[in-house]
Amino acid sequence: MARVALVTGGTRGIGRAIVERLKADGLLVAAGYSGNDEAAAECAKSLGVMVIKGNVGNFADCKAAVEKIEAELGPIDVLVNNAGITRDGVFHKMTSEQWSEVIRVNMDSLFNMTRQVIEGMRERGWGRIINISSINGQKGQIGQTNYSAAKAGVIGFTKALALENARKGVTVNCVAPGYIDTEMVQAVPPKVLEGIIAQIPAGRLGSGEEIADTVSFLAGERAAYVTGTTLSLNGGQYLVG
Repeated sequence: MARVALVTGGTRGIGRAIVERLKADGLLVAAGYSGNDEAAAECAKSLGVMVIKGNVGNFADCKAAVEKIEAELGPIDVLVNNAGITRDGVFHKMTSEQWSEVIRVNMDSLFNMTRQVIEGMRERGWGRIINISSINGQKGQIGQTNYSAAKAGVIGFTKALALENARKGVTVNCVAPGYIDTEMVQAVPPKVLEGIIAQIPAGRLGSGEEIADTVSFLAGERAAYVTGTTLSLNGGQYLVG
């Protein structure tokens, strides 16, 4: 019987690449999203996956989403916590709303989503939780104290949850991408983007497919002995500051 996966923020960018790869791997996949109905409809049509709307920063929304997915596809075996937002600004000018919104969507969402599925995974003796962090959660970034704090928290969450569930057949791992060729990155002014690429030893942006390949491995049987890890995919950028 095919395993069931839920990818939050799964209808665009890195999330969509992950959804496409897990579907190709033979999983039954649901893609979560929060607002872009057009992108969600296109994702559902072109990839043939279930899409589910809701706010990952809201516990009740997450509970309702998981209940709908499990009623249609079955118990969730693989959870990819990918949804995230940015509300950039230097800290001494940052508003409470900028801080709280990023923490709620990027950090609180891990509790809101994972809490819905962890008991079932433990009872069944099998589960894969994969959290998407960021290079900026590892090294920090000017103008992103909120985002960097949340993404660093993702790494700590991953390690602690991995320890709690290792004996139950549930692995918990983290992927920390660098700059990936998504719509969000392409929206960066060309000269700024050129400067970013110049700092990447590999000399290019990463692709969503490269992130998806890593998630695919972590979601499968071959990764049963891999837990509590953070895999960095940044073309060597972390090595040069």
